[in-house]
Amino acid sequence: MRVFTACFLVMLITSCSKQGKEANPVVKDIHSFGNPDQVRVTHLNLDLEVLFDQRTIRGTVVLTVDRLRKNIKQLILDTRALQIDETEVSPNGTTFHETGFSTGKTDTLLGTPLRIDLSPDTRFVRIRYSTSPSAASALQWLTSDQTAGKQHPFLYTQSEPNLARSWIPLQDSPGVRATWEARVKTPAGLKALMSAVNCPDTADCHFVMDKPVPAYLIALAVGDLKFHATGPRSGVWAEPTVVDKAATEFSDMEKMLEAAEKLYGPYRWGRYDVLVLPPSFPFGGMENPCLTFATPTVIAGDKSLVSLV
Repeated sequence: MRVFTACFLVMLITSCSKQGKEANPVVKDIHSFGNPDQVRVTHLNLDLEVLFDQRTIRGTVVLTVDRLRKNIKQLILDTRALQIDETEVSPNGTTFHETGFSTGKTDTLLGTPLRIDLSPDTRFVRIRYSTSPSAASALQWLTSDQTAGKQHPFLYTQSEPNLARSWIPLQDSPGVRATWEARVKTPAGLKALMSAVNCPDTADCHFVMDKPVPAYLIALAVGDLKFHATGPRSGVWAEPTVVDKAATEFSDMEKMLEAAEKLYGPYRWGRYDVLVLPPSFPFGGMENPCLTFATPTVIAGDKSLVSLV
């Protein structure tokens, strides 16, 4: 009886252990070429330049990777119509050396896989690249006539559902969450904003998102933009001709934050700002961290549509 009881307990523990492992399996995202079950991207460091005349973003991204399996020789990323100029690897993020890469067959919906050769000690991967002027589906380039002020061009990104791969080579799956940081060079007089804590008073801002987010929530906007605070941790960004009206419309955002905190606990993102996009923005809004992208049609003059927040 004791032997039976001992055997039964062993079987029970083993069964529970197997069930626990199977309860959270690594699920293959059929909309991504990435191999995060083998090598997972945990951080991105972007250094980009926005070229309106060429409708192109060019620069570099340094990916911090976590080797989940030994002897894996390649990192596989998602891309869409990107020009890959060079790939490098490093054990420490300081000293890089060139490595080989290859691209697979292009799929109409998914883009093109990018396979980068890894060394046994690789912890960082640097990619020098540029976006396509016509096929970068996440990049929306507006002429000055498409803006409220009609003086300067405008750029914004819309990376949902799986379009981040058209302006950054990465593992473009909501199952892969990474922290990121960025510097963005823009033409004189134009301001870059991202889905992170922004810098109201400086043209050169080092953006930092210290909370892991999926790729579709990495966002960028560039234009003639001004800031108006609505509270100690909230405010409105918009074109100069719109910003005062927008700030009046959204003047209760700080109260909304306080009300939400009474229900759900402390707000975790540091700031909650709203970017009011130009009139040609075709969406209702996009819940980018720290900086919601919103349509100007919510500015009704009587706060009747601010429930969008």
